Amino acid sequence: MPESVRVLVVEDHPLYRQAVTNLVEGMDGWQVIGAYADAESAIPHALEADLVVLDLGLPGVDGIEATRLFNKANPEVAIVVLTMSHETPLLTAAVRAGAQGYLVKGSEPEDIERALRAVARGQVVFGEQVAAAVLAQTGRRTALAADSLFPMLSGREVEVLDLIAAGKSNAEIASSLFVSPKTAKNHVSSILTKLGCTRLEAMASARDAGLGRS
Repeated sequence: MPESVRVLVVEDHPLYRQAVTNLVEGMDGWQVIGAYADAESAIPHALEADLVVLDLGLPGVDGIEATRLFNKANPEVAIVVLTMSHETPLLTAAVRAGAQGYLVKGSEPEDIERALRAVARGQVVFGEQVAAAVLAQTGRRTALAADSLFPMLSGREVEVLDLIAAGKSNAEIASSLFVSPKTAKNHVSSILTKLGCTRLEAMASARDAGLGRS
């Protein structure tokens, strides 16, 4: 995580926008470089930011499309969705668009801070309410064997994919499997190449298949 994290806040409700701004400004080493009521005003500043906190229900360009546009403007920026809905289709759409975090408004400030710090470290974070909703839905599905869903992957790669689905960083994958960070990185690269997708798309597909829940 960089010593100083530059944040854009995109939220159309003025009181909540100020609340998020105050929370971030109170985090040591973090600074809000802009707070906007719509995505169109914020996207031109994407290259200046390390992390974006945004609502989905924005006027004009909605949060899902805004996430895509932020990632296109700055592939290195981290996106955290902070919204009212914990519906699984919206979560899936946000992740596929490139969001690394998804939190529900009403979360405790300390939970939001912890999630922001985790995303800044390269982790993928779902708030407790969101995770519960996802598990409730996926738990009703019949889980298919991972090797039948991903026949192109080796057994070891399926293990790594399971950890990717759980939101683990490469360093955490290395620690969990007792391998070097370089080996973990190579496994991840091989998986993404074989699946022909981004890390976030792989995570979403793996979670749809029932991985990442143990």
